[in-house]
Amino acid sequence: MAEVATIARPYAEALFKAAAGSDARALAEQVEAIGAVASDAQLRQFADNPKVTDTQVIELVSGVAGVALDPKVRNLLAVALENGKLPALPEIAAQFRALVNASTGVSDALIQSAFPLDANQLGDTVATLEKRFGRKLNATVQVDESLIGGIRVVVGDEVLDTSVKARLEQMKVALTS
Repeated sequence: MAEVATIARPYAEALFKAAAGSDARALAEQVEAIGAVASDAQLRQFADNPKVTDTQVIELVSGVAGVALDPKVRNLLAVALENGKLPALPEIAAQFRALVNASTGVSDALIQSAFPLDANQLGDTVATLEKRFGRKLNATVQVDESLIGGIRVVVGDEVLDTSVKARLEQMKVALTS
């Protein structure tokens, strides 16, 4: 069986080509929303029921996602259902987001912090990280109390870990070697 990334790539690329000239970021949010809904096992079981039509599944996904789907996204969902690729929607969403980011010069950044960041702290942190990584960042913040203090930033395959937890691990390695 082919890998999910291999299956998802043509769908993401086709939607990206169809989105040329429109607001690709808005489409990316919709695709991510339907991808999140499609990852639910109960929805996939519902979609696999032979008595359920593709239209019913599309309406259910749209309703659960809570967004009025753009015709391009609705068409993507319909084609994925028709070809039995509903489980690939989360990966399609990830690949579409990557294509949009690459075309706009923006990267997604996951900022893990030991404590919640207020708007000012987040703004300062993102500005500093944009200088550090040399590109615009679309930041998502996640609180991880196990870090003890500091932050851990993941941008693509790059990781910047300034957390107390990481420093303690470095000290442990230095002391035990």
